[in-house]
Amino acid sequence: MKKITLLLFLLIFNFSFSQKKELRKAQKLYEAGDITGAEKLLTDFKSVLETADQKVKPSYDFLRAKIAQHNEDYTQAYDLLLSLKESSSLKDDVANQMDLLSSAIVNSAIDDNEKGDFKNSSRKLYMAYTIDPEANADYLYFAASSAVNNSDYEVALEYYLKLKSIGYTGVVTKYFVTEADKDTPIEVSETEYNLYKKSKDYKDFKIEKTESKFPEIVKNIALIYAQQGDNEKAIEAVKEAREANPNDINLILTEANLYIQLDDKEKFKTLMNEAIARDPDNGSLYYNLAVVTADLGDKTAARSYYEKAIEIDPSSENSYLNLVALILEGETEIVDKMNSLGNSRADNAKYDAYKIEREEVYKECVPILKKLIDLNKNEDAVKTLMNIYGTLGDTDGFKKMKALLEG
Repeated sequence: MKKITLLLFLLIFNFSFSQKKELRKAQKLYEAGDITGAEKLLTDFKSVLETADQKVKPSYDFLRAKIAQHNEDYTQAYDLLLSLKESSSLKDDVANQMDLLSSAIVNSAIDDNEKGDFKNSSRKLYMAYTIDPEANADYLYFAASSAVNNSDYEVALEYYLKLKSIGYTGVVTKYFVTEADKDTPIEVSETEYNLYKKSKDYKDFKIEKTESKFPEIVKNIALIYAQQGDNEKAIEAVKEAREANPNDINLILTEANLYIQLDDKEKFKTLMNEAIARDPDNGSLYYNLAVVTADLGDKTAARSYYEKAIEIDPSSENSYLNLVALILEGETEIVDKMNSLGNSRADNAKYDAYKIEREEVYKECVPILKKLIDLNKNEDAVKTLMNIYGTLGDTDGFKKMKALLEG
């Protein structure tokens, strides 16, 4: 009986020794850069190594994970490393390899994104996020964006809802300093910033925070719900976010834009006025309000909003062009009246009066268009002013605009 026990022990010992021996060979080949050789050896001795005991198996799976990562089989590498996370003998090695895997996955996702393969980019970024959800929340945000680019709105919604639930903002603190003998600020790390503050070689220390991505996340959740026809959930998503951040102007704009999607222009107008009350020096708010107010038929109010937008931001080209278009709408009514007249003396007198009224509409547009042309020779403005000069019989003005257009 003792001989049988001894023989069984020797068989087990030899089998275990063989496992370790082949694994060490494969590890040496991998470390020498012969990845193909290491992979072939593991394949040849798969039946031996797959049945390895818990002293050998973790090292075997860890090597398989590294080979899989090298071969860009990130899913297999991820699954193997995940199964080894609790292995006490490899804990530090697995953690380091997970970091390397995360970087490799993200770089691969960036390549996919540049090639337009948004589906794989999204999948990989989400995998990178799950490696360390706390540290890699940015990857979840980009995974959602790639899903949107792939028109995979169900997946995007899942990711955006997850971002919302963890309160992700994506806000980053940036540090800037300026060299004492220069005027252009440079971005530095927090450590460098604190160090440079003690030096006389730097000045104008400034800390800035990037804009929160939370309103965008809520907006996308709402828009996806709206696209799915679930308007109730869309509105609820925005209102919930606004309750938590009542003073966030971007969330007000998000809700306003949602109502535009739902073709509720009156609600949009109300919200835009609320946004303007919070940020009265924002020209784009007045511009957007003007567009919708004009659509609602209140041309007088729309005109005042365009004029305010230009007053705040004199470089707003669209405000000039839309204001001119709004004024020229008055021409249509005048022309209709002119065309409805007969040939009597009284009608001819009315025609002449309407003609003067029409010319006044054109003259009203001239200084607005000239301001825009002075800004940057806007082609649409030049063409419009050239046509107005032609209608008014201003030959010099017409020629000047034509030369400007041809030059």
